[in-house]
Amino acid sequence: MNTTKELNTAYRLRHALDESSQHLPEKTLERLSSARKIALSRKKAEVAAPAFAPQLAGVSHTVRLPQSDNRFAWLGRMSVVIPLAALVFGLVGIYQYEQHQQIMELAAIDAEVLTDDLPLSAYLDHGFDAFVAKGQD
Repeated sequence: MNTTKELNTAYRLRHALDESSQHLPEKTLERLSSARKIALSRKKAEVAAPAFAPQLAGVSHTVRLPQSDNRFAWLGRMSVVIPLAALVFGLVGIYQYEQHQQIMELAAIDAEVLTDDLPLSAYLDHGFDAFVAKGQD
């Protein structure tokens, strides 16, 4: 694991610094100590962020659940991709359905016009539009 390597490196580095600090002059140690105190006084106060930790029924507080490793990291990425893909497919489906409905409505109008007793030239006449508008009032 990468975390174990980082912890080992940090431990070795701390150990080396502790050993070399024993050979520093007293004046340098005092300056380092005062610099550390100033840095700690300027440090921002830590704020405890609320965290949701579900309590499992029948599980004591001393039992630790195993840490998940990177075998299931793809599952987190899929939790975004799958809903997005479903949204895209849904929108495409709605678009196709609306197109089909519009084609069916136009086909129904064409069928009514073709099966009507009026000749097609009557629909092109401007007086016919006025007659239809007057008849609807």
